[in-house]
Amino acid sequence: MRKRIFVVEDDAALQELYTYTLENEFDCFCFGNGISFFDALGAQNPDLVLLDIMLPGDDGFAILSRLKTENTTAHIPVIMISAKGEEISKVKGLNWGADDYIAKPFGVLELVARIKANLRKNGNATEGIAYKDIAIDLSKHQISVNGNYIQTTLKEFNLLCLLCKKAEKVQEREDIFLKVWGDSFMGETRTLDIHIRELRKKLGDSASEAEIKTIRGVGYMLI
Repeated sequence: MRKRIFVVEDDAALQELYTYTLENEFDCFCFGNGISFFDALGAQNPDLVLLDIMLPGDDGFAILSRLKTENTTAHIPVIMISAKGEEISKVKGLNWGADDYIAKPFGVLELVARIKANLRKNGNATEGIAYKDIAIDLSKHQISVNGNYIQTTLKEFNLLCLLCKKAEKVQEREDIFLKVWGDSFMGETRTLDIHIRELRKKLGDSASEAEIKTIRGVGYMLI
């Protein structure tokens, strides 16, 4: 089955380029702003989103934030695309949950390769993970604790997935950054501590039996 790609780009010429580049291998649908994009999500979700930053109305960061905080769309891989060459834009996009980032101008072969790589990565997920009273449905991108669903950001979701998969084993900080944020992460090292604190609060609020333990000087472990 052909994968469905949604492109959020307001430049008509670039929309035509995306369609021409992708139509041989994917079903490509272009949207000029966040409103038309989210309207289309109600009918059927895409397998991947190409998201420009500079858009009329809500910019790409606002759209990304909404995508990654809603359980029904948080699992969809997003590649940010922008003419902005500043490193801060790339870091901001990745920190907010983008799966990849391409700066304009880009080569069409690179674009297709990045799309395929992110689709493969997203397709490697198994259906579910469980530990004690935590149940993670990967296909629906949902986490339940004691039978109640909890809201998480994409990074919190991926972090808890990793800790559950490796439950009762120490995960070193460097390994966590690599597996959750990727080798391109260039943000503050305290980012991990902040995400751990938020997960602890959400697990605690749900009266979970599981606990994220700090292994001082090494990393974290779910017990």
